[in-house]
Amino acid sequence: MSNNKTLIIAEIGTSHGGSIEKAIELIDGARKAGADCAKFQVVFADEIIHKNTGVVKLPTGNVELYDIFKSLEQDIEFYKKVKEETEKAGLLFMASPFGRKSAQILEDIGSKIFKVASPELNHFPLIKQLLGYRKPIIISSGVSTLEDLDRIITLTGREDITILHCITSYPAPESEYNLQLIPNLKNILGVDVGISDHSTDPILVPVLSVLLGATVIEKHITLSNTTDGLDDPVALNIENFKLMCKTVREYEKYNKKQGIDKLKSIYGRKKIDEIIGDGVKKVAKSEKDNYGRTNRSLHATKKLESGTIITLKNTALLRTEKILNPGLPPHMVESFYGKKLTKDIPDGEGINLEDFL
Repeated sequence: MSNNKTLIIAEIGTSHGGSIEKAIELIDGARKAGADCAKFQVVFADEIIHKNTGVVKLPTGNVELYDIFKSLEQDIEFYKKVKEETEKAGLLFMASPFGRKSAQILEDIGSKIFKVASPELNHFPLIKQLLGYRKPIIISSGVSTLEDLDRIITLTGREDITILHCITSYPAPESEYNLQLIPNLKNILGVDVGISDHSTDPILVPVLSVLLGATVIEKHITLSNTTDGLDDPVALNIENFKLMCKTVREYEKYNKKQGIDKLKSIYGRKKIDEIIGDGVKKVAKSEKDNYGRTNRSLHATKKLESGTIITLKNTALLRTEKILNPGLPPHMVESFYGKKLTKDIPDGEGINLEDFL
């Protein structure tokens, strides 16, 4: 993409709130800050969660999460426009799809690369669809185990795949990042590894990641931390994003020892060693409660009575999120399609092995 060693992604996500004017302002902010790429999310609520998933707490009060996602839905013309504006700004356009429809939109508008968010790490039908487009894929790995990552490598065959180490917590504590995983995962999985950073410090995690071999940095960007975007509170404003980019480019010139020694002289040895961690892959403390809930699992899309045959039409692979119970993970569901339930399943609930016994 450039002469820089590290691809820096400005994750705009849904911070535009459906406003093309705000999206353009964010793209321009990403350009001025020094990003290489502006990234969006192609949201259709039914591809992500069930309508009964529960509420999130916002400054304005409790809001149904499904309604928030529903309000962010845009047509293909919106994404054509933001892609055009991104490329006009000299940046790479990237976006995350969450299901068949959103993935096809990105292919139809000519996306050159795809990003899979952490909750979709186990959404095998989506990843298989993206593999069919024969373009590079970047996959975040928050709330995952080494076994989860091994399944993805087996599925993708390592071709044009980059894995981003990630802590799916908002904000994510710098102390939990365990950045020694970057070189370790690269050796274990045999692919390039980067970082998707949800911590609030513009320097520590991004710069240490680069020194440890990250090829990609993804970080949320916002016009203001006080606006009502889902990720705005933990995103970097334009000035802090610019500081991150400037510092990353500075430290790209150092070797690992020089850079880490310099950071230790600024932040202290204990803090830097804590962030680097032991390099053992595990679900971080701050995201442990979300394992199995933010990931995809098998859910009923309507009330299913005992005796119902499970099909692709009456179920979906969704994020469980707030109040529903998780179902079978995607790598297990193929053998259950066509099987008969022995229990009633309420609308939206997860479907598990015991529901067939």
